[in-house]
Amino acid sequence: MSERRVGLWLIGACGGVGSTTALGLAAVAKGLASSTGVVTTLPKYAGVPFDAPGAFVVGGHDIRQTTLTRGVAELHARSNVFSDQLLTACGPVLDAWSRNIRPGVVYRPNAVIAALADRTDVRRSATPRAAIDAIRTDLRAFKAEHALDQVVVVNVASTEPPLEVTDEHRSLAALDATLDRTTPSTLPTSSLYAYAALDIGFPYVNGTPSVGAAIPALNELAIARKVPYAGQDLKTGETLLKSVLAPLFARRNLRVLSWVGHNILGNRDGLVLHDPDNKASKVKSKDALLGELLGYKPQSHVSIEYIESLDDWKTAWDHIHFEGFLGTKMTLQFTWQGCDSLLAAPLVIDLARLALLAQRRGESGVMTACAAFFKSPAGVNEHDFGRQFDMLEKYLTLAADERR
Repeated sequence: MSERRVGLWLIGACGGVGSTTALGLAAVAKGLASSTGVVTTLPKYAGVPFDAPGAFVVGGHDIRQTTLTRGVAELHARSNVFSDQLLTACGPVLDAWSRNIRPGVVYRPNAVIAALADRTDVRRSATPRAAIDAIRTDLRAFKAEHALDQVVVVNVASTEPPLEVTDEHRSLAALDATLDRTTPSTLPTSSLYAYAALDIGFPYVNGTPSVGAAIPALNELAIARKVPYAGQDLKTGETLLKSVLAPLFARRNLRVLSWVGHNILGNRDGLVLHDPDNKASKVKSKDALLGELLGYKPQSHVSIEYIESLDDWKTAWDHIHFEGFLGTKMTLQFTWQGCDSLLAAPLVIDLARLALLAQRRGESGVMTACAAFFKSPAGVNEHDFGRQFDMLEKYLTLAADERR
């Protein structure tokens, strides 16, 4: 489908995940890198009409005074994850896409995230509706300027504190009645972006633990506008392993007594998660699935600590204490170390391709087939990675069959 042109709009575009995603698209399109890590490029899905990497144009919002080019250069300098040759070869593409980056739009900024902002032109809106209008204007201009067939919006910004769903979030009418208030609203920035995207018919994907579109009012909006969305919180490391290992214990009738996970990471994500309120969203999504997978809730503990020197490298150490035959207590331990942005970026590409495909297939509402990509999959109670992946495979088999 190389004749098509599609847009990928990234919220938090120049952060580690956003800039790595852009670099990955450019590198694969140029034939300078393989697509290892991108699920949708597996040979078994060759018959699915996905948009090719070369079809994408990247744009986005950011609250920092930087570019995609500088984003990947800084990540390389801190974490040594790219080659100088790759950065040089893809530099012109990233420079061109950086011209599509617009200053972030906020109404009620989270204090920890706002402290990272150094753009003097970040737009602070008087009301939620004014923020939504500004975002919609940017999205429409991006699509028109590049003559794009479709645009998908993906949130890869920093994690916000949890949202308590109230009556004003339970219906679109109730939410709309709050959007012109100048007094503080409970609607976080991630949901303002989700509202703007869905309202103009752009698929929305939430790669963060922030609430985004995961409130009843925005689900209603997505269905009314006939647009798909997916989320939330990309499953890239420790939780991915939990969703594979916990079913093993359940199916072998081994009783988990306790499961302790200790996570350390650097980068801006780690800095934001150093704040207890912002950390609460992440801990909740990482710890929620054990009871679902095991059928009971063992004693569990999840910790996330900011270790500045690690930069984009994160390490998870898990200790699983379980009971075997005749009451024998045993232990499984594992250590997972990975580069945060390099684990997440291929999933952004996957989800962008899947969301654009879903819209072309006439889908609306939650993309339940994408549950395997998320810690807290919207609209799905299944957390077993194997079963989640079966859902994806069935969906893609159907999409390929429709093309024949």
